[in-house]
Amino acid sequence: MMSIFILIGAYRYYAGLAERFGKTKWQYGLLAIAIYLFFQVAFLMCYGIYLGITNPDSVQQNNYTDFSFANLISWVFAIVAVFGIYKLLEKKFEKEYSKKPSIEIEEIGTPQKF
Repeated sequence: MMSIFILIGAYRYYAGLAERFGKTKWQYGLLAIAIYLFFQVAFLMCYGIYLGITNPDSVQQNNYTDFSFANLISWVFAIVAVFGIYKLLEKKFEKEYSKKPSIEIEEIGTPQKF
């Protein structure tokens, strides 16, 4: 349930970034979902492999419906990854936006926001 809330927040966060720079909102929202799911699954798979190597009996005793410390860490890991890639995209979009000379021409005659 917690992952659904995180996915909704990540989608809206990336869609807002795309809207701010005139990009397609839903594509960047889906990118956020894909990034989140990839990093969470990758972390949990690595953790499962680690458990399988260190304690082979733990694989049969694992309950996937519990709230565990591994789930909490995977949420944090995935959120940090989503935020890091968001910042990279934001810097990239700002750099692209500042290189467009037509933007300054379009702003001539429009009221200034203070």
